[in-house]
Amino acid sequence: MWNEIFLIPFLTGLGLAVVLPLLGCYLRLRDEWLAALAYSHVAAAGALIALVAGFAPAVGGVAAAGLAGAGKRLFSRRLAGGASYALLLLGGWAVAVLLAANHPMAERLGHALFDGQLYFSGSEQLWLVAMGGALALLMLRALSKQLLLLHVYPDFFRIRGVRAWPTQTGFDVLAALALALATMSMGVMGAFALVFIPPWLAFRRAGNWRRGLLLALFIGVAAYVAAFLLALGLDQPFGPVLALLLIVIGLVIA
Repeated sequence: MWNEIFLIPFLTGLGLAVVLPLLGCYLRLRDEWLAALAYSHVAAAGALIALVAGFAPAVGGVAAAGLAGAGKRLFSRRLAGGASYALLLLGGWAVAVLLAANHPMAERLGHALFDGQLYFSGSEQLWLVAMGGALALLMLRALSKQLLLLHVYPDFFRIRGVRAWPTQTGFDVLAALALALATMSMGVMGAFALVFIPPWLAFRRAGNWRRGLLLALFIGVAAYVAAFLLALGLDQPFGPVLALLLIVIGLVIA
């Protein structure tokens, strides 16, 4: 476990296990948890497009997810009920599957993106997650008050003559970039499991917002550490082990 071969992937995933549950709490607060799955699929499609075009897959994945987050507000005005996220999800999935079916290298990367490739994380990914995770936490802290006000007291910004769209768009871009980063390491479903289940349980059990954040963080980190050790010990892929473990924890707590 403490060998560098496994320690770097462990620390990379640990950084994501801290950021994703906290991000998921704000997505659930806004009833936008489906966005996590949509942004992950868009990031996977962007990574495959970049690979086919001869660019670094990580750059394509982050760019595609960032554009989806920035442009989400334009579509959500006309598509209510989470339809914009459903269309992004289906579009990302369709593009990824078509590219994987018609390009040998895209097929290998597509399997890695959807199944997760945490074990192959290197020092570059670790530093990227460390810096990106720290920036994401700082931005969440800066946006937290405004996001809560938009949910609890939506007329606050209108009464004070302050525009709400910079806060909303800033959070959308932040969520998209963080999930793209997670998709590059944990895979689509591994990232979604961490961003969905811990906040879901926290919203059911926590007495207030602060406790909810702490509970989601604790569940996410504890499940990640247990899943990594269990998958490593049993020589199994990490993503499915994490998902099954979180499902078991969810059924017990819920």
